Amino acid sequence: MLVEASLQTLLTAVALAASAGSVAGGIAFIGLMAPHIAKALIGPRNQLFIPIATLIGGWLLLVADTIGRNIVQPDGIPAGIMCALIGAPYFVYLLLKN
Repeated sequence: MLVEASLQTLLTAVALAASAGSVAGGIAFIGLMAPHIAKALIGPRNQLFIPIATLIGGWLLLVADTIGRNIVQPDGIPAGIMCALIGAPYFVYLLLKN
């Protein structure tokens, strides 16, 4: 019974994140990822949270764009798709961590 409720919660969270990403665009997915990563890195220190989240967001976009341009050489893969490929496993990890 508890496993079924957890699975339903997991699927609901994944569906909500996917729908938000599809409406706002793949690059906006960084806005969902960066604060979670920053909170995991710095903990409860609020004075550092926004600057660190901003730097992480820029770094994630840079990494996603660089990987997307170098994976498939003449055309490349859009940065939004690479952001989703990088961020989806992290969100699944966050959901399963609890």
